[in-house]
This record gives sequence, structure tokens and C-alpha cells, in this order.
Amino acid sequence: MTRPNALVLDGAEIKIKLEAERLKTGVPVHIDWFRFTVPLRNSPFPSEEVLFPSAKEWAIEHADMPTYVDKAGIRRAHVAPSGSLTRILRALRDVPDADFVPAAQAQELAHDVAEILGDGFQVSIELRKGHDFYKNRWSIERNGVEVGWIGFGASSESPRQKSQAFTLHCNLYGAACTFAQSGWRLALADYIDDCNAKITRADLALDFFNGMAGGLDRVRDDWHAGLMNCNGKRPKANTVGPWVEGGRGRSFYFGSKEAGKQTNVYEKGVQLFGEKDATDWERIELRYGNKLRVLPSDILRRPADFFADASDWHRAQLELFTKSSIPAKGKLIKCTKPEAPKVLVPEGTANPDELRAALTVQAEVTRVVRWLRDTAGPSLTWAFNHLSVDDLSEIFRSPQDPQRLRRFTPHEQKLGVDRYLNRQSASLPRAKGKQAQLAHF
Repeated sequence: MTRPNALVLDGAEIKIKLEAERLKTGVPVHIDWFRFTVPLRNSPFPSEEVLFPSAKEWAIEHADMPTYVDKAGIRRAHVAPSGSLTRILRALRDVPDADFVPAAQAQELAHDVAEILGDGFQVSIELRKGHDFYKNRWSIERNGVEVGWIGFGASSESPRQKSQAFTLHCNLYGAACTFAQSGWRLALADYIDDCNAKITRADLALDFFNGMAGGLDRVRDDWHAGLMNCNGKRPKANTVGPWVEGGRGRSFYFGSKEAGKQTNVYEKGVQLFGEKDATDWERIELRYGNKLRVLPSDILRRPADFFADASDWHRAQLELFTKSSIPAKGKLIKCTKPEAPKVLVPEGTANPDELRAALTVQAEVTRVVRWLRDTAGPSLTWAFNHLSVDDLSEIFRSPQDPQRLRRFTPHEQKLGVDRYLNRQSASLPRAKGKQAQLAHF
């Protein structure tokens, strides 16, 4: 008798769960990954019993923990029921004093999220090493497997990482979102609003269990035809997997993580079941991030609306899939512009705009000089040593400026070059001539 493939069984369970959720809620778009960050000041505060345990609980906390050997031969500790005071105290007993309150708040948040996800989810008693520059994490588990975590504490002393010490971060994997109880999205949205949390990632998945019309080849053709263009611009795209005739396990990406919106269209059946047992299941997965975007909690309440609002192409895919009414197109997610680099202009400057242009050209001139030194330097040295003046004049006669300087007028270039030379002279008071200036780089 052939032993059943565990991956195939897991994939079948996932498919059944997704189909059941779709039938029950009437929402075709599924949340597949979700992350949010909570300021410590807004995070759930530990109970008095956790902060000041009684003598009895203190004794239980520090008692030796009985162990047992599971079916796989691994020795495990007997733990108290999830959320009990004894379990919490055991988990916190080895936390340094400076981290105790954030650790207790993080575990409280983990228990709140596990309760929202429903039966079968619990918080691990083991404090683990953190991810994504958080010092530590509490794992949220289902059937003994991590499906999410709550991070706390800064992993380094850098200013950017130290700022994380004032936040808690929740990361829910696809398994947590898939097997959570009905209504979890609405409950979590309300919780996020209460905590004034900031959503940092939300993956919206539209599943075609029997395949899309035209498959991934049609998706690629849509991109070439400009159907995925947004605001008149064609998004970046790339392919992953065997894009040959008969190839399985392909993905088509378009959009940009840097801009906070990327879509992955892929063969989900191959990913879950493998090529041998693959189904026609295909998925459009829209990945929203908080880079240049503000993600509202309504993305949990109305995922289909936010999916359709991503672009005309996303809306068209959803309209082909469902006969349900889709709200009119609007701006559900606010986009923010990246901050322009600040240029300090000395007070009393006659023409600040002219100075800004000179500073910009100066930066470009510096890059050109560095290229001459690092890349073309050996060839230039050889040319000066072996070629005649006429030969050199012919080589250096060019009808165009370097590519990076062509967007500036001759006057702007002169200002930038003058500032570059002045800076070099100031940094090399004893050096004379351009040769000494170049040697400074």
C-alpha cells in the first residue's frame, strides 16, 4: 500500500477550508498573510497577577516542569492550558528585568490574537529568537507548528532598530489566516482600531480552483498588451519557473515591493501538491505593503473591494470570477510620496535655485571623476604615455556630454564643476593642480 503524501493531504485540507470560507462569507478574496505593528503604549497591559504573582504561583513558576516523550521520540514539557497564569509565569521567568514588561505585553498580545484566530491556536511557552530585527518573539502555534509570532525588543543599538523597542509586531502566516475561525477578520480589524496599530502587510488572494481562462500564458500576454498599466505606466514584471511548453510551477510577478504593491500570479496546485499530483488551481495574490502606502483596517473587512481597487486589471479578474456587485472604483488606500532629499542652502544666497542645481551637478561630476579613476584610469594612463597629442584629441572629441550630465545646461554644469573643484581645493590645501585633486579620490 502506498503511503499518502502528507503535502497532498495538507493541500486538500487547505482547499476545502478556503472553499468553505468562500461559501459561508460570500467573499471570494482571501487574506493570505497579515502583519501589523502596535505601539507599546497602546498594547495590552499585563494583569496584576503576572506583574505581582502570589507566593503560591511563584513557587509553581519555579518548580521543575514534568516532561514526557512524544510519538516522535522528542522529550517535551507538560504545560498548563493556554492562557493560564502558571503557563505565563513559566514563560516569563527567564526574561531579563529590563525586558520583562514588554515581554509580558507581547505575550498578552499573542494570547489576544490566538483567541481571535480561534480554537486550536495557542501561544508557545518557549521564548524564541526574534525575526525582522526584533530581539525575541512569542510563537503562535497550531498543531505544534508556528503559524505566526509576536516580536518585541530591539536586536541592535542602531537608532532605527532601537525605535522598534517601543513597538510590538504581529506576523500571521498563511496557515493562520486559512485555518482561523469564521469572523476572525472582523474581530482583528476592530482590535487593530482599538490599539491604533499600523498594518504593514496584507496579502489578498483570489483563487481559481479549476484554473483561469488562458492560464498564466494569458496573464503574461495581458502584461505585454498593456492591460496591467496603472496611471499610464507599465509595471515591472518578471517570471519564475519553467516558462516552456508543458512547464509546471510557474509564477508571473508584476508591480514593485518598493512601491508597496506587487502581484504574483502562480500555479498554487503545483506549489501545494507537487507536479505529480498537481491540480489546475491557480491564484492571483496581491501583496500590499506599507511602503508609500497607508493600509486601513477595512482591508480586513472588505478584502474584495481592495483587490478590485488595485487596478483595472485586478477589477476585471474579479468581475470574471464573481457575479457579485463590486463597488465603484475609488482610492481606498492612500499613497504617500517619498520625501525629497533636503539640500541645505546657506542664508543670504542670491539664487538658491541656482545653488541647488550646482550641488546636484557637483554630485554627478564626482561620479564621473570616480568612474574615470576606477574604471578608465589604467586606459587613460596608457593613452597619455603612448599616444600623440593628435591621437588624444581625436579620442576625446565627443559630440555629447556623459549620459548623467546631459540633463543639465552648460551653465549649470560649470557651476557644479566649480563647486567640485573648490571642494577639492579646500580638502587638499597643500595639493596643486588637477592631478593632486584627482589623487584625493
